[in-house]
Amino acid sequence: MNLSPTLLRWLPADSRPGVRRRLLLVLVVTLVVALALWLNRSSGGGLDIQLVYSFAISLGIWFCSDPLRIALRHWYGAFEGPHYWRNGPLTWLHMVLSFLVGYVVGALIGDAYAGHSTWELLVISPMRFWGFGASALLLTLGFNLYFLQRGKAEALEKQATEAQLQVLRAQLDPHMLFNSLANLRALIEQRPEQATEMLDRLVAYLRATLGASRADGQGHPHTLGDELERLHDYLALMAVRMGPRLQVQLDVPDDLRSQPVLPLLLQPLVENAIRHGLEPQIGGGTLTVQARLEGDRLVLTLSDTGAGGAAFREANPDTR
Repeated sequence: MNLSPTLLRWLPADSRPGVRRRLLLVLVVTLVVALALWLNRSSGGGLDIQLVYSFAISLGIWFCSDPLRIALRHWYGAFEGPHYWRNGPLTWLHMVLSFLVGYVVGALIGDAYAGHSTWELLVISPMRFWGFGASALLLTLGFNLYFLQRGKAEALEKQATEAQLQVLRAQLDPHMLFNSLANLRALIEQRPEQATEMLDRLVAYLRATLGASRADGQGHPHTLGDELERLHDYLALMAVRMGPRLQVQLDVPDDLRSQPVLPLLLQPLVENAIRHGLEPQIGGGTLTVQARLEGDRLVLTLSDTGAGGAAFREANPDTR
């Protein structure tokens, strides 16, 4: 059963895979700890009682410190996913309160199952009581520090990926610009009115692309809606050149337009589809872009009714 579209749908979509992985890790470690405590006979009762106490306390602390923290992200000012962690006093106060609330609620659940009170242990054997509490606290701190360091590593990896995308963008935009200018030069002599329209579209496309690039560089999330707006400008530019030979179908539900995507995810694919698939055909063809959600994954599909791989291989004989 996939937890993301059911139990975790109240969380941001980009945070659900991480929450699910951390939950799985907590369950595995809790099972190991519970078995170790039972085998060492460090607590009274049978294996079932030890499992109930361990899982109730661990899941209580995990729920308060992980998904609940993400749900309260606006209170911390943690707007950057997928971890939504902001290192500050409010976050660490939440961690302490998560431990206390999760431990108390988990202990009460275990007491209800076992039929006795955990707090009696404070009188009978204070060292064992504080030992259990210290163990739970150390595990909580260990998990959160591990997740924090992992989040920093993923953030660095994301920055490196974005830097590579900036380089890719710097390579792709001039490529498209040079092709457009070459076509524009040909149209000026043959069809001046169409050349003027194409020049207007080119100016609009460059203005939108440069403005969006500045917004991405300021840390604003790039959404599917943003990507489709850039794609619309590009397709409008191509429509001037191809006329009715280029037909476009966009099958993208409105509720998916806010989904985060990488910049320049669709344009290179669309450019190749037009250049190698639709333009070689006398009658052109139809380009279709579809988006759907499968669980917590955004699936984008691009297809065309063009010439296919044969035209691409003919234009690029060195391709194997």
